[in-house]
Amino acid sequence: MIDVLSYGLIVSGIIFWFWGTLPLLGERSVLFKLHSLSVSDTLGSMSIVVGLLLKIPSEWPLLVLALISLAIWNTVLGYVLAYCSSTGGDDV
Repeated sequence: MIDVLSYGLIVSGIIFWFWGTLPLLGERSVLFKLHSLSVSDTLGSMSIVVGLLLKIPSEWPLLVLALISLAIWNTVLGYVLAYCSSTGGDDV
């Protein structure tokens, strides 16, 4: 049962990755494209890491560190990109 849940989370993470990539092909603004890409990439990556956590519970400290790093890194990167796009990128 744990294997099925683990593989399900990994597959859903890969689906999130592709789902976030599809808006890049559209005609919307760059900010919308970056937002959808970063949100789906974060959710997909976290889903994959949780799936790995269920599959390899002996590596929990490293995988929890990866989850925390993903959450902090992608949030900060989103704010930096939004700031750079709102100021024109001249201040950085």
